[in-house]
This record gives sequence, structure tokens and C-alpha cells, in this order.
Amino acid sequence: MSEQPPHDDSQQPDALDSFEEIIAAETDRDPDLAVIEAGSRTLRTQGGPPQADVPGRPADPEVDKALREVEAELATRWGETKLEPSVSRIAALMDVLGDPQRSYPSIHITGTNGKTSTARMIEALLGAFELRTGRYTSPHVQSITERISLDGAPISAERFVETYQDIEPYVEMVDAQQEYRLSFFEVLTGMAYAAFADAPVDVAVVEVGMGGSWDATNVIDGDVAVVTPIDLDHTDRLGDNPAAIASEKAGIIKQDATVILAQQPVDAAQVLLKKAVEVDATVAREGLEFGVVARQVAVGGQLLTLRGLGGEYGEVYLPLHGAYQAHNAAVALAAVEAFFGVGSQRPERLDIDTVRKAFAAVSSPGRLEVVRRSPTVVLDAAHNPAGARATADAIGEAFDFSRLIGVVGASGDKNVRGLLEAFEPIFAEIVVTQNSSHRAMDADELAAIAVEVFGEERVQVEPRLPDALEEAITLAEEEGEFAGGGVLVTGSVITVGEARLLLGKG
Repeated sequence: MSEQPPHDDSQQPDALDSFEEIIAAETDRDPDLAVIEAGSRTLRTQGGPPQADVPGRPADPEVDKALREVEAELATRWGETKLEPSVSRIAALMDVLGDPQRSYPSIHITGTNGKTSTARMIEALLGAFELRTGRYTSPHVQSITERISLDGAPISAERFVETYQDIEPYVEMVDAQQEYRLSFFEVLTGMAYAAFADAPVDVAVVEVGMGGSWDATNVIDGDVAVVTPIDLDHTDRLGDNPAAIASEKAGIIKQDATVILAQQPVDAAQVLLKKAVEVDATVAREGLEFGVVARQVAVGGQLLTLRGLGGEYGEVYLPLHGAYQAHNAAVALAAVEAFFGVGSQRPERLDIDTVRKAFAAVSSPGRLEVVRRSPTVVLDAAHNPAGARATADAIGEAFDFSRLIGVVGASGDKNVRGLLEAFEPIFAEIVVTQNSSHRAMDADELAAIAVEVFGEERVQVEPRLPDALEEAITLAEEEGEFAGGGVLVTGSVITVGEARLLLGKG
């Protein structure tokens, strides 16, 4: 079904009034924050590179073979869910490589949800202002090469293999010296930092893998530290409440940095602001120093008015759906302003035409991505309850489905019940399945939980993802060609990536 058209401008509230309402809402909070905030300093005050699609397998058989060999070697190492909380191994690797991560400034991003989309927006903005960028994000949707980008596009398979081969002797040297071998994520992080130095880049945009303090990426000292919204995820490793999780994520806030804080739970904000005070960091908070002034749904995305550190930016088109993406855009804009010194060294805003052109070029594969029409099939990588709630809200706003079928394949280590409960109000029926990952929850186990949430009559089980997609599309088509049935594939980045391939993307 078609996305909803733009709202009538006459129905939009006054932009300044909207921002004042945001400020009022954000300041109605725990008074203990006043003590912390009193000790912190606050900021008051051409098109970017084209975004490449997710790459597929290399066309050259020899290159594909070489890439598969690197992937196979990396797969022998600890996966991303097996951790020994320390940066000692990655620090040792950086040392023998000559500390490549110190040869360029960086923007470091942590949080629970929205990190990758925010990183992509930051990258687009920096590129639009003619800076050469390196971006490191995780996990990947389809190809491992997505994780390391230069100039707005994933590095080629050839360059990925060459980068691995360049650092392989040093990886083996560190492996021999440490109690545990470098993990999959640590080696990739080393590759990213080496590739950025070799390029060389003007600035690196780095997303943490998990947490902050002991995350492998945390051998950089980000000039700007970004914290997207914190919620419950990875509770077995990071803590079972927002404050505990924030304590770990606050580890990326370094001495004299600028901290860009998205809207946070009060207890998480307390922890983050306290850390900023301790390291004399400058703080800018969404809803106070910057924010979303107004937004309206538009075909293919939304039209925004953003309040940045240097002033207001109107008529910004963002080709992504959902209120959460508007907030990600506000955070990204503030981060780039802070990087350029807006609000501290320079009072004026960034060039608005350049900002508009950059945001208009942003893409975020697997985030409310439409990959098919008739019926419409949407992919979204929501994998925790907070992400699922944001996705459910965005679906209702951006699409006018008369009947939505869910295809859900989740990881066994996630809060699957909370995920399903968030989607229950918008799914007419759900087809549970599983992806090819060893972390995938068994389809029958997932179905048992789904029956408790949805009721037996609304749940179908198709263990094979191709069968699940076919069944969901058939159910959606029962509405008739023009009736507005749709399919949402979600639950895991891996599920979304595999569905994307099956549906002919990448």
C-alpha cells in the first residue's frame, strides 16, 4: 500500500511553540539532575557522497574465494556474543600497528537503538561538507564488508581482503602473547582503524559493538561522543536497568570531549551527566540545546524542522520513516555541529542547503525499508522491545495497511516476549520462523511464546524463512490487490538480511 501523503501544513503547530513544549517536557524531571547539570558546561547555542546499497557477493570468483577464506578464518574466533570484558587485546594490536586510530579525529557513538542510522546520517553530513569519512558499524545486514565504509560506501571485497592480509601477521603476534585470541569483533575493529589510517580519512564515525567502556572500539578518544536512547538490551552483560547500562556506555565519554545526548531515561541521564562532569566534557542535550521542532509525514519519508546548536534548519527532507529517525537526525546534526565547533568556537549554523542535500541522500538498509510492492513488504531490524515499539509506531504513521502480516525470526538471547508484545497490536497474523544463525531461536520455541501473546488462531509456523515469506505474502494478498495488505519482516538483523537476499535486494 502507498505511504501516506504529507499532512496539510495548516494543521501543523507553530515551530517555536513545539520546541518550547519539548523543553518544558524535558525539564520536568528529577531535581537531582540540577546538581549534576550545574557542574557541567552546556552548548547553547554541496551534496554528500551517494549512499551505496548493501553489497552482494563479489562477481569475480577469485575475489569471492579470497573473501570466503577471510570470513572462514574470522569465524574461528570468538563471536560477537562471547566476550571477555577488556580492551587489553585490542590495545595490544593497536600498539603493534602503530596506533592508527590516533591519526584522525573521531565521532564515537553508543546507545541501545538508532546507532547505525545515526552513524549513517553523521557520515552523510560530514561528506557533504567535503570531509573524507570512514564509518565502522555493526552488525552487517548482508555482507561483512558493510561494516567498514570509506567515502560513504562499503569498502570493496578486494580492499577488505587486502586489509585483513596487511594486519594478519600482527594479529597472530598478539594472539601468541594474550591469554585469549583476538575475537572476531576485535580483528574487524583493528581492520577498520587500519583502513581509515591508510585511506587516509579526515574523520572516523565509529559505532560501538556493545556497551562502551570495554568495547573494542574504545581505544579511540572521540572528539564527540554520541549517546542514542538507552533502553534494556544485553542485560546479562550490561545490567538490568538503564542506570547500570548507562554506566557502561558512559565509558566512551573522554576528557574535554563534547557529548551529544539523545533523550534518555532520568536515571540514565544522571549517570551520563555525572561522567561528563568528571571529565570536564561539554554537554548538549536533546530537548534543551537541540531537538526536533516539527515533523510531517511525506511520501518516502518525512519533512523536518530541526533546532541545532547554531540555530534552526527548516524544510529538511529525510527519506526514512518514523519519529525515531527524526530524533536520530537531530542527534546527528548536533554531533556534526559540535565537531565543527558550532555553539562554542563559532556561533552560526551550518550551511542549510548543504545540510538539506546531505539528509536527502541518507539511506539505512533494513530500517523500515520497502523492498517489494503488491503487496508491500517492509524490512526492519528491530530486535528488542524498545526498537519494536518505535517500529510499530512508525508503521502506523507512514503506511495505511488494512491488514499487516508479521514475519518474525528472533535470536534466543533477546527479550522475545517483549518484542512480540510490542508488535501484537499491529499484526493481524504472525508467521514465526528462524534464520540461519546459530543464535536463532527455534521456530517452535518462538511459536509457543507467540501463541501466548497472539492466540493460537493468529500464529503460523514456517521454520524455513523462504516458506515463511511465501506464506506471509499469500496471507497479505488475500486482502485483494488494492485492499492494502502488507508484510513486515523483523526480529533480527540476520533475519532481515536473509529476507533481503531472498527478495532480490543485494
